[in-house]
Amino acid sequence: MRLRAKKAGRAALDPEAAADPRSIRKTALEFLARRDFSAGELERRLEERGYDAAAIVPVLQDLVAKRFLDDDRFIENFVSYHAARGQGPIRIAVELRQRSVPAEAIERHLDAIADWRERACTARRKKFGAGVPKDFKSRAKQGRFLEYRGFSPEHIRAALEGDVAAED
Repeated sequence: MRLRAKKAGRAALDPEAAADPRSIRKTALEFLARRDFSAGELERRLEERGYDAAAIVPVLQDLVAKRFLDDDRFIENFVSYHAARGQGPIRIAVELRQRSVPAEAIERHLDAIADWRERACTARRKKFGAGVPKDFKSRAKQGRFLEYRGFSPEHIRAALEGDVAAED
């Protein structure tokens, strides 16, 4: 609710400021000072602020050239952070696509992490304990949990069977 009120209260940019590269750069750097962004996500944010799309592109190219904006660094940090929190490759990929990250870059960084089965097993163990589920109801519940977390059926099967090392 606070975000809506803040956006509704924001004054529209005048046409001169909307095309001013210095103003665009200043706002982009303010965004980047808070956290890392992908180029596509930052472009979308600037457009939402009312900046001219044609004026945004050269500013972003300059930020990329100066390495203030780096999609590979963003993806690497995003994948490692979310994987460490127990999220699987499917969910991470969906969230990165929502941030306008190219699909080939997503796949490259997800493939760099080789232990998705072990991460699924760890997430299951952390939530449900060390014992492997024996009955159908427990297995289904734990499987749904891992599916929500973004693990593939193979990762889920390995985590529920308890033979993660055997399938790697």
